[in-house]
Amino acid sequence: MDYHRNYRPCPTFFVEEDYGMESRIRQERQAKQEHDKQMARERQYVMADELSNLTSEQLRDDVLSHMLEMDNQTLPDVESIDIQTEIQWFMRPYLLDFLIEAHTAFQLLPSTLFLAINLLDRYCSKRVVYKRHYQLVGCAALLIAAKYNDKKDRVPTIKELKSMCCSLYDDDMFTQMEWHVLQTLGWSIGHPTVDAFLQHAVLDDAYDPEVEHMALYILEIALFHRDFVAKLSSELARAALALSRCILNRPQPRHTHWSSQYDSMTLVALSQQLHQPSTVVARKYASAHYSRVSKVMEHFLNRQASLATYARCTPPVETPIESKPYNGEIGLATPQKSQQLTAIPHGYLTPPITPDNEALVHAHAQMANHDMTRGIPTVHHGCSPSPAPSAEMQYMNSEAYQQQQEAMYMAQQAALQQFPMAPTHMGMGQTYQGGM
Repeated sequence: MDYHRNYRPCPTFFVEEDYGMESRIRQERQAKQEHDKQMARERQYVMADELSNLTSEQLRDDVLSHMLEMDNQTLPDVESIDIQTEIQWFMRPYLLDFLIEAHTAFQLLPSTLFLAINLLDRYCSKRVVYKRHYQLVGCAALLIAAKYNDKKDRVPTIKELKSMCCSLYDDDMFTQMEWHVLQTLGWSIGHPTVDAFLQHAVLDDAYDPEVEHMALYILEIALFHRDFVAKLSSELARAALALSRCILNRPQPRHTHWSSQYDSMTLVALSQQLHQPSTVVARKYASAHYSRVSKVMEHFLNRQASLATYARCTPPVETPIESKPYNGEIGLATPQKSQQLTAIPHGYLTPPITPDNEALVHAHAQMANHDMTRGIPTVHHGCSPSPAPSAEMQYMNSEAYQQQQEAMYMAQQAALQQFPMAPTHMGMGQTYQGGM
C-alpha cells in the first residue's frame, strides 16, 4: 500500500521533448551532409569544366584538323545522285519537310538532323533508290543518326516511325533498310556536321543565341538545294555565320579568326535562297525557342526589297562633267562640251569681236575719215575682221546669210564707183597718181 501511495508517474512531456530534439538534430545532420555532397559535386563540376577547357585549348587545332579531314571524306557525290533513275531533285523538299517535322516531334538534337541528311545523300550516291523506298531510306537515316547522337530515351522507335509513315512499311522493312544503309556506308557514320563547325566558330565569342539560331535557320534552308549538297560543312558554317551577323547587324570577327575566312561566293549563294524558305522550316524557327529568327529574316528581306524599289524609282543624279583643255598628253579623253552651251536650244552663238579686232576696226575707221577729209578714197589694208551679226540674225539660215553677203558686196561696189581713178591697193612698182 505504501508503495502505491508513494508512486508518482513522471511527466510525459519531458520524454516527448527529448525525442523531438533528437529528431531535429538528426534532420540537421542529414541536411548538412546533403549540402556538403552538393558543394563537393559543384566543385567537381567546376574542376571538370576547367580541365575540359584547358584540354580543348590545347587540342583545339588537332580537333579542327581532324574535323576538316573527315568533312572531305564523308561528302556525298552529287553527280551520282543526278543519274538516279526514279528519284528526282524535286522530290527532295517533300522528304526533308517530313524529316524535319519528325525531328521536331521527337525533340532531337540539331546535329541529328544534319547527320541524317548526310547519311541519306551518301546512301543515294552509292545505291539505286526506288521512288517507293525514298521515305523509308530517310526514316532509316534519321533512326541511325538518333542512335548515334541523342540520348536513348529520345531515339524514336520503329512503331513510332511506322505510325508517322501511315503504316506504309512493315516493321521488318525498317530493320532491313537500317542494316542496308549501314552496310552500304561501311559502318562509317561519323560526319562533322555544320552545327559542330558553328559551335567551333563561336567558341571565343560572347554567347549570342539569336546569331546562332539565324545561322541554323540559313543552314536548314540550304539543305533543300542541290548546290549545297556537296559543299563542305566548314564552308557552309562560316558563310552562314557571316550572313547571319550581317542580317542582324552584328560585328564581324577579326581577320585572324577562323570564322572570318569564309567563301564570299558561298555567302552570296546562300543569300539568294532566303526569299522562299520551306513553310515547315519557317514555322519551326518562328517559335520563341529559336528567337523567332524567321520573322526577323522576313522583315529584313522586305526592307531590302523596299529599298531596292525606291532606288529603281529614283532617277540618278547626273554630276556635271568638267571640260579640261587638251595639253598634248596621250590617253586623255575627248574634251566634253560645256554645260552652259548645251542648254542653248539653237546651237552655238557666234563669237563676238575680240578686243584686238575691235582696235583694228577703230584704226581703220580713223584712217578712212582722215582720207575722206583730204579727198583720198578709202584703201583697205589687208583683210578686215568679220563683223559679229546682230542678235536677231545670229540664227540666220544659209539663204538669208547669202542674201546679206550679196547686199554688202553691192554696197562696197557702189562706194568704189564714186572714185574710179583710185586703185583699191598698190602693187609692186606702182606709184600713186592721185592728188593731195
